[in-house]
Amino acid sequence: MLLDADIKAQLAQYLQMMEGDVLLKVSTGSDDISRDMLALAEELAAMSSKIKIEHTVLERTPSFSINRIDEDTGITFAGIPLGHEFTSLVLALLQVSGRAPKIDEKAIEQIKNIKEEYHFESYISLSCQNCPDVVQALNVMSVLNPGISHTMIDGAAYKEEAEAKNIMAVPTVFLNGESFGNGRMTLEEILAKLGNTPDASEFADKDPYDVLVVGGGPGGASAAIYAARKGIRTGIVAERFGGQILDTASIENFISVNHTEGPKLAANLEEHVKDYNIDIMNLQRATRLEKKDMIEIELENGAVLKSKSVILATGARWRNIGVPGEAEFKNKGVAYCPHCDGPLFEGKDVAVIGGGNSGVEAAIDLAGIVNHVTVLEYASELKADSVLQDRLNSLPNVTVIKNAQTKEITGTDNVNGISYVERETGEEKHIKLSGVFIQIGLVPNTDWLGDTIERNKFGEIIIDDRGSTNVPGVFAAGDCTTEPFKQIIISMGSAATASLSAFDYLVRN
Repeated sequence: MLLDADIKAQLAQYLQMMEGDVLLKVSTGSDDISRDMLALAEELAAMSSKIKIEHTVLERTPSFSINRIDEDTGITFAGIPLGHEFTSLVLALLQVSGRAPKIDEKAIEQIKNIKEEYHFESYISLSCQNCPDVVQALNVMSVLNPGISHTMIDGAAYKEEAEAKNIMAVPTVFLNGESFGNGRMTLEEILAKLGNTPDASEFADKDPYDVLVVGGGPGGASAAIYAARKGIRTGIVAERFGGQILDTASIENFISVNHTEGPKLAANLEEHVKDYNIDIMNLQRATRLEKKDMIEIELENGAVLKSKSVILATGARWRNIGVPGEAEFKNKGVAYCPHCDGPLFEGKDVAVIGGGNSGVEAAIDLAGIVNHVTVLEYASELKADSVLQDRLNSLPNVTVIKNAQTKEITGTDNVNGISYVERETGEEKHIKLSGVFIQIGLVPNTDWLGDTIERNKFGEIIIDDRGSTNVPGVFAAGDCTTEPFKQIIISMGSAATASLSAFDYLVRN
């Protein structure tokens, strides 16, 4: 039995929602994965009379496709979709059975109007929290358009294939055999990459806003909701809705929620925002802010939005170390997410740059997967919490090097090592390894503001206790500001403060 009792109970509830019959075409051999895959298919069929099994030979063995009885939908799983991909399996069964996917009508129309033949392949790992978004988006496209197909490929099940294609980061997507994209992509982002991108004309007739929020993370969502609840015209511009939490595997300090995952929290935030009359403009990058009669926000596509007040909640991104090899070998051994990409380095030697909480947590996670982890810390002591340091020091396959200044990440096609300088002696050393995980903190997303908004030497927007900036009518909140503690709950609270301050500003002006 592959599924435990709790998963089977959960699955049974979902399978009751199936509307029509589904045919699993299973291609298996004599290997262990094939055995488990067949066991999964048989358990699914035993749980629902609407699920049938047919043995066949597919492009990859082991794999199985999910189809209607008289129509191949183009959805194939080359690997066993459990772990983070369990939801992808459930949604595929429901959607192929005829249950409508929960996506915008506009997106459905865009998918159905695609005339080209598209075959997608996504390489994933079952421990990757970003991969299901890509898998589920491509599966939906396959369900809605007969000219589109998608195969999910578990890199652990198809190691040789992944290595032959030089897959060193997940998710990695190929389209018709050519590289299409890396990292988390929403359905909107995939459609945009295929050419379905709104131009400036779609924003031309928008009336001015009372409050315009720039940023779609927890802070941006909080600010927009607080503004909309006041009954004023509210808009939100987001480069990617959810922001940095989309790349966060586990969240355990969001009070009243014992544990959640970043993508799940992001989905909940978006659902909450959509409960209100908020104009959401996703996949839009702001490039300029200017104060005139109103405040103008210019977007990358050339559109200009006007508002009586603006709340900047643009968050932060991973800080780069800025050494040779970092950019050249990104997704070729240089990585930023140990949860997503760690399994691709199974049995290999890797380094983690950074001795704070994120760096030490990454090293602890990686130590259970890889052969050896070397932690490089610039300072004379690690900055991580003592409980994390104790756990790190108890691991036999971890080496910590302090006073180490990273000089270069080396390699040819992929990373093959890292060079560093011992700060006390000036001696340069080199370590042979296959991967480098960079965990040295965050940099605020404020470069686009130029000299308009006052910032400190770190690029953080300077705010007062009400979230006000130096420009009247412009407020800011969260990780992009001088708020000293970069936490989800603090970002949401400071954004609520900024939103209430913006409302007070509108009342007075």
